[in-house]
Amino acid sequence: MNTLTLTIGNRNYSSWSLRAWLALEATGVDFQEEMVLLGRTDTGTEISKHSPTGLVPVLRDGDLVIWDSLAIAEYLAEKFPDAGLWPSDPQVRAIARSVASEMHSGYTAVRGNMPMNIRASYPGAGRAPGVDQDIERMISVWEFCRREFGQGGDLLFGSFTNADAFFAPVICRFRTYGVEMGGVAGAYMNAVWALPAMRDWVAKAEAEEWKVERYDR
Repeated sequence: MNTLTLTIGNRNYSSWSLRAWLALEATGVDFQEEMVLLGRTDTGTEISKHSPTGLVPVLRDGDLVIWDSLAIAEYLAEKFPDAGLWPSDPQVRAIARSVASEMHSGYTAVRGNMPMNIRASYPGAGRAPGVDQDIERMISVWEFCRREFGQGGDLLFGSFTNADAFFAPVICRFRTYGVEMGGVAGAYMNAVWALPAMRDWVAKAEAEEWKVERYDR
């Protein structure tokens, strides 16, 4: 069996890498990890050795190269069906895919104005036009999923799915920028933050020595 290899960026900053890494961790399979440091003069050259787009994450399975976080999540769900990366019910699975895809392509105000920086603390910063609307939409999605599909666990669809992997980076952002929530949304944020895989990623991010100046004030 081929060994899976995931190429990621710095844990502290690379939100897209976190998504793919959490999904791969959830499969329980052994994999190799490679890191390309971001924000350096040779970053593009180094990533191009792994990715046709010059972006991370990239998953390699033998000769197969998968270079988009959502495509990686879909591939892992198909390759390891017992991992439960999507809900088993087709209709619920469609909702979970919609939720993950919305995070993948949307919420541009939050992503543009609150870049992920796990080590930092910038309470009150980043509240540019459109950010509050993005936050309100996210809260409504989380409340809807928890109410309709969250029985049997603390996550959006009960147990961990790709949908949670895709929202994990924004939960990091909210902690950095002091976006506080109560009720269902706050409980969901706490549940994701407490996941063992999430704690592992955060601890390693906090231990990193590398900095990308445009993200560190």
